[in-house]
Amino acid sequence: MSATATPETTGTIDTKTAEHRAIRFENLDEMVREAERLVWAEREGTLRATGNWSLGQALGHVASWMDYPFDGYPPEVRPPWFIKLILRTQKKKFLNAGLQRGVKIPGIKGGTLAIRDEPADEALAHLRKATQRLKAQAPTRPNPIFGPLTHEEWTKGNLRHAELHLGFFHTM
Repeated sequence: MSATATPETTGTIDTKTAEHRAIRFENLDEMVREAERLVWAEREGTLRATGNWSLGQALGHVASWMDYPFDGYPPEVRPPWFIKLILRTQKKKFLNAGLQRGVKIPGIKGGTLAIRDEPADEALAHLRKATQRLKAQAPTRPNPIFGPLTHEEWTKGNLRHAELHLGFFHTM
């Protein structure tokens, strides 16, 4: 698949088994630098995607989920109590070991939100803005699964989320 996905071509790759880079971000600045590197590679024609999304979709998705705890979650993000109960026991794993590939949010078409295809440059600008806000302060809303989080936990969760999605992009 090329680095640019279209609605007609998305959703066809099994991301549980697709090629995925192991990435580990220690801070938000590292994450932004990697996003910048990938946008540059896309401009140069040296970016290869092994997932279902374009780079713009992935960056915009990560940025939007970074914004939700500040601006409010969409109404669809209301996990049932039993899901919260089960997943709360895995909080440390999510924050430290990373997120599983191919997981879909039940009841949401396409399995997640904020997957609008947009130019990578625009999505990168959104990611930079969302990152600056997260660096400056902790979100005020609780996480819909884990409840209240510390500033460090919010940061770790967003880093793990970015690792998941950016791992599907490779430079040639």
